[in-house]
Amino acid sequence: MSIKRNFSLGNYNSFGVKHKANFFIEIKNKGQINDIINNKKYDKVRKLILGGGSNILFTKDYNGIVFLNKIKGIRKISEDDNNVLLRVGSGENWDDFVEYCVKKNYYGLENLSLIPGSVGAAPIQNIGAYGVEVKNLIERVEGIFLNNGIKKNFNNKSCEFQYRDSIFKGKLKNKFFITSVDFVLSKIKSFNVSYKELKHLDIKSISLNSLRNEIIKIRNSKLPDPGDIGNAGSFFKNPLVDRIIIDKIKNEFNDLVYFKDGEKFKIPAAWLIEKCGWKGYKENNIGVSDKHALVIVNYNAKKGKEIKELSNKIIDDVKDKFKIKLIPEVNII
Repeated sequence: MSIKRNFSLGNYNSFGVKHKANFFIEIKNKGQINDIINNKKYDKVRKLILGGGSNILFTKDYNGIVFLNKIKGIRKISEDDNNVLLRVGSGENWDDFVEYCVKKNYYGLENLSLIPGSVGAAPIQNIGAYGVEVKNLIERVEGIFLNNGIKKNFNNKSCEFQYRDSIFKGKLKNKFFITSVDFVLSKIKSFNVSYKELKHLDIKSISLNSLRNEIIKIRNSKLPDPGDIGNAGSFFKNPLVDRIIIDKIKNEFNDLVYFKDGEKFKIPAAWLIEKCGWKGYKENNIGVSDKHALVIVNYNAKKGKEIKELSNKIIDDVKDKFKIKLIPEVNII
C-alpha cells in the first residue's frame, strides 16, 4: 500500500481546486483500512474519505489523511421472480452502476442516471433526482469505524435518511468508512415519470434504456460537465418552508414554484437564486452557471476559498430578499 505525502488533490475534486493533503492513500480493500487504523503513526491524524470528489469543496490544504475509495465489485446476493439484491463496492462509479442495472433490466435506479460520484457517496448524501431518492432502494450499508476498526451493518432505518442527509453525513461524518451498499431492485417493469419534465413520455412504449437516455439528455441540457468546467452540480439544498413563507412570497412573485413535502413546502433553491440575479454571474475566476442557477462554477480559481466566498454572498442575498437561509449540499472542507 502506497502512502503519498504532500499530495495534490486537483485531479480528485470536481471543482478542480489545487489544495493538497498531508497523506493520500488509495483504498482497494477492507484490509488496507485496518492497516491504517492499526498503525499507531496515524492514530491521532484526521481522516477524510473521498469518493468521486464530486460533492466536496476544499478551501485549504487538508492536514490529515485522505482515503481515496477504490473498493470495487458488484455481486448478486439473492434473487426471486420479483426482485434482486445486489451488493456493490463503495468505490464503484455511480453512473457505471446505474448503467449496469439498466442493461440487466433491474428497475429503480434509472432516474438517478448521470449523477456524479461513487456508490459509497449515494447513501451519505441520500442522492435523489426526477422523483426518486436512493434511500428507497437501499437495504443495507456496511462499513468500518475508523477509530477502532469495528465492522458494522446499518439497515435502512438505522441509516437515518432524510432529504439529502443521513447518519453518515451527520454524526458519523468521516468516522465510518462505507465499504459496500446493498440495493433491492425490481425485475418487474415499472417506471417513475411523475417528474414534470418526464410526463410527456408514453409509459407504454418507453424502456429502461430510453428513460435513462432521456434523463441524461435533461441533465446535460441543465448542468455543465465538470470535465469542461469545474463544478459540483447542485451547490445548495432546496429549502423546506412553512405555508406562511409561501404565501408571503406569492404576494410578490406570482410565478413562485413550490412543492408540497409532508407538512412543509419545498422551494427550488435555483428559483430563489435566479430571482436574486445570480444566474450567469461571473467574477474573475468563478461564477454561477448560465444553464442552472444552482450550480457554482470554477473557471480558473486555484483555491476553494473564492468559491466559498461566492456561496456566502448568494446565501446572504437570498436571506435578505426572502428570509430563507440556503444550506449547502456540497461538503465544504
